[in-house]
Amino acid sequence: MWERLLQWDRNAFIYLNSLGIEEYDWFWSLVTQTTTWIPLIILFFILFLRHFKGKDALAMILMTLLLFGFVMALMYITKEYVGRLRPNNTEELSGLVRILFRPEDYSFFSGHAANSFAIATLVVLFLRSKLSWVWVFYLWPFLFSMSRIYVGVHYPLDLIAGALVGLLMAFIFYRIFTKILVPYLGLSHP
Repeated sequence: MWERLLQWDRNAFIYLNSLGIEEYDWFWSLVTQTTTWIPLIILFFILFLRHFKGKDALAMILMTLLLFGFVMALMYITKEYVGRLRPNNTEELSGLVRILFRPEDYSFFSGHAANSFAIATLVVLFLRSKLSWVWVFYLWPFLFSMSRIYVGVHYPLDLIAGALVGLLMAFIFYRIFTKILVPYLGLSHP
């Protein structure tokens, strides 16, 4: 069963990666860069400041930063423990796939997917009562995650696991915020 799942993962990666078109390499190379998304993160913080009182907004910003740090630590620990090679470092895939980036660390689970889904979910949970269109922010983690296959550095299961970890951590942090921080610090419920 496990071997079949890994075989599916490898085949799905090869197929999805092969859909890449050289003319769009610049776009996906830009999308996959973390720094490209800094303006979006700043927008999230501006929206917190605009729609909530100062103390509440500051608590939401700090909770988002804590979530990011926690997910990063969890990702690094998991990558070292699992030790799965990235597709770009796997010799059997050499020549079969397009590789645009060559990170040397491990693959499972994707930090890009985990953090983008975690942050987007926490932002949606905080702002959903204020902005009906807040769900559009899920385009970010979807594009960010898909770019990792396009540039040749993650398998689909890395991204799926990362997204699930991100979603779970966001719900846990939101629960901590609403059940512990709101009553004990006298914050407004988002």
